[in-house]
Amino acid sequence: MNLETKNAVLETLARLLAENKQQIIEANQKDVKACSGDDAVILDRLKVDENKVEKMISAVEKVIELENPVGKILYTHLREDGLKIENRTVPFGTILIIYEARPDVAVEAAIIALKAGNRILLKGGKEAKNTNLYLCVLWQKALEQNGEDINFVKYLDISREEARELIAGNREKFDVVIPRGGETLIDFVLKNSKAPVIVSGRGNNFAYIDREADFEMALEIILNGKSRLSVCNALDKVLIDEKLPDLEQKINQIVNALHSQSIEVLGDASVHYVNPSVRLFGDEAIWFEEFLSAKMVVAVVSNIDEAIEKINKYSGGHSATIITKNSETAEKFLNEVDCAAVFHNASTRFTDGGEFGLGAEIAISTQKLHFRGPLGVQHLLTNKWFGFGNGQIRK
Repeated sequence: MNLETKNAVLETLARLLAENKQQIIEANQKDVKACSGDDAVILDRLKVDENKVEKMISAVEKVIELENPVGKILYTHLREDGLKIENRTVPFGTILIIYEARPDVAVEAAIIALKAGNRILLKGGKEAKNTNLYLCVLWQKALEQNGEDINFVKYLDISREEARELIAGNREKFDVVIPRGGETLIDFVLKNSKAPVIVSGRGNNFAYIDREADFEMALEIILNGKSRLSVCNALDKVLIDEKLPDLEQKINQIVNALHSQSIEVLGDASVHYVNPSVRLFGDEAIWFEEFLSAKMVVAVVSNIDEAIEKINKYSGGHSATIITKNSETAEKFLNEVDCAAVFHNASTRFTDGGEFGLGAEIAISTQKLHFRGPLGVQHLLTNKWFGFGNGQIRK
């Protein structure tokens, strides 16, 4: 599929999303009503309103504007015998993505895959079945209206057992799989997939308030980090330098600000001593946990080295931020923290394909191969070697 056709399909999809906005919301309301319990996190992921549809349309429009990532020459070499060697970007082929109760993935993941020339198999969570199916109907209309195979974007409405068979390569052929879900799903895919796996892992993101921090800025960044609970770029841990001026007063300010937002604060002994309303935790497992809920750990560290050590030991390798006026301290943190995205004086909530200028994202990779962090159009590619000769043979 050439660039003009890909963009034509995406333009048609954007129009269909706008024209069928109410039908999308109605399909989603069926899923919301069927969702058991009152889990605010699941409902936040699941719910599609007018604003979410507008964000889907905006993502499509931004991806249309991106240049064609396919066919870029990465390397070229002309041999003495005249044989020309080129290394170019090419699509993976077919991508399988398994994702949780987030129906907007059916749009964002597929627009990224299609722009990069890939087919995509979508296996969404059962909670969003009605929304996913309707969005994929729109996808197929967009493809059909542009004379393309409607299975370029295919939704897999299959059981858990059938999904297991799929992952093991016994149902459909795919070239790479992206599991977006809990550790159980990721672990199963890693152990059973015959195809390469791109891990979209857990968050468990950290903020470090340095002794030279602008404290008002730090407070704002912390609260922003919890502005949405269901997202992988949410903040879970706050580390405070013990030499921060007026430490006890500032611990209380952080705790009170979080409590005012109905966020439970768990603390180490230092924080609990200053503010007994903070629940003391002694279990190391808390440090590894991605909460996806209204919880925050606040703890005191002796210096930046201890902060970096803790982040590298306990975080999910997703995002971390330092708040400091000292540029050298910031540079040390940014270089030594082992996360996909690191920030200086900014919220971890910016770790997002759209916010990074990618248009959208298919996932946020927390592994180091082949790409790390938000994966956009230019990352869903592999490379291929091309040779152009006129009869050369190797002697």
